[in-house]
Amino acid sequence: MLFIRLNIYLLTMVGSISIGFSQIKPIKLDGGEEGRAPSEPTVAINPTNPNNIVAGAILDKVYTTFDGGKTWETSRLESSYGVWGDPVLVADHDGNFFYFHLSDPTGNNWQSEEILDRIVVQKSEDGGKTWDDGNYFGMNHPKDQDKEWAVFDLFTENLYATWTQFDKYGSSDSEHKSNILFSSSHKGKKWSKPVQINKVSGDCVDGDQTTEGAVPAVGMSGQIFVTWAHDEKIYFDRSFDKGKTWLTNDLVIAEQSGGWDMDIPGINRCNGMPVLVSDRSLYGNRGLIYMVWADQRSGTDDTDIWFIKSSSNGDRWTQPIKINSDGPGKHQFFPWMTIDPVSGNIYIVFYDRRNHEGLETDVFMAYSTDGGDSFANIKISETPFIPSKDVFFGDYTNIAAYNGIVVPIWTRMDNGQTSIMTAIINDQELGVEPRRLPIDEKKQKKQEKLERKKAKKEGGD
Repeated sequence: MLFIRLNIYLLTMVGSISIGFSQIKPIKLDGGEEGRAPSEPTVAINPTNPNNIVAGAILDKVYTTFDGGKTWETSRLESSYGVWGDPVLVADHDGNFFYFHLSDPTGNNWQSEEILDRIVVQKSEDGGKTWDDGNYFGMNHPKDQDKEWAVFDLFTENLYATWTQFDKYGSSDSEHKSNILFSSSHKGKKWSKPVQINKVSGDCVDGDQTTEGAVPAVGMSGQIFVTWAHDEKIYFDRSFDKGKTWLTNDLVIAEQSGGWDMDIPGINRCNGMPVLVSDRSLYGNRGLIYMVWADQRSGTDDTDIWFIKSSSNGDRWTQPIKINSDGPGKHQFFPWMTIDPVSGNIYIVFYDRRNHEGLETDVFMAYSTDGGDSFANIKISETPFIPSKDVFFGDYTNIAAYNGIVVPIWTRMDNGQTSIMTAIINDQELGVEPRRLPIDEKKQKKQEKLERKKAKKEGGD
């Protein structure tokens, strides 16, 4: 969003999970000693070399490791288009990294009327050491482009991005609308003309009546799925032809009681926007799509994390199940979800106050090895922190996983100062048996092609 803006528990949804324990050691990437305090972290793993991990945070930070997180280098991203927050990192199958962010073309920050005139994406071909000047999409001045997310399609080598376009950010004028846009690029070289995919527009206030939080995912046959939040509902759209056409009517797949714009004591602002992933692994849950979000259906003093899944390209979804395995009356918030593309295991990171009465906050991770039928919860922070409502805390966390390596990343606050934390977690530390079958990309690509033809023939739009 716009910049102004190990205790182990078992979740008893379907059954308990027996898990092992090994101490997880958080890593401090950035203490924010200089410049604006960091937050809104993002992370991606190089699939050709999982020891190469790249992370980012606002406004322009880059954190890089080539030894599996033992040592990190910190640098700042630069572009002639400017760098202005909302970082999103994506890795492709060749080990290239793409860093998406908002623009600041004049360098005048909030004094510039063009600060949000496009979404910029910069590419690194050396594991995050250096970055090109970037290119951009969505430029439509004077409309504002904000809160982007992106995904890479392994087999088409396409990048897909979704975001919110504001007619005028922050305006309460009923004539000003917010909409969800989509653009694509083959290998990040040239981006398509943005198309609006939502049918119901929102306002521009940057609250629950605003259409926001669009996250794309790619299905096993190349389908593109997108979710976003608006007016106490979570919407779903899809395309079977690489984004050329979309559903005639968006599907409402979940109710979000209280809306995505929620109040959490001690947090500058908080949202429960949805996160979407698709299982493209070689295991039994291949083809399922999963969604997670937060809401306050249990009351404003009891925020929870919710999960649903679909085996029908989003036509039908399961009933919501609660991810946090605690009793009522506590806050869990800012979830983010990823899926290991090799094993199909699901991992969700979130903030959690189950162990405290006040503002003290821990970081937990939930994970599932059975396609989301059951989850285990594990605390991954060493000590709690106390946030201050007077300091911007950011609008999201993030998490990445590849071949049994899991990398959650989050913001911490101590005495009003934010810092960026991460951890390198192996499945063995969680008591999860490794599933690391070699991927025959040629065979899988052929299967993807057949499945894509079948999906296109079956339609559904």
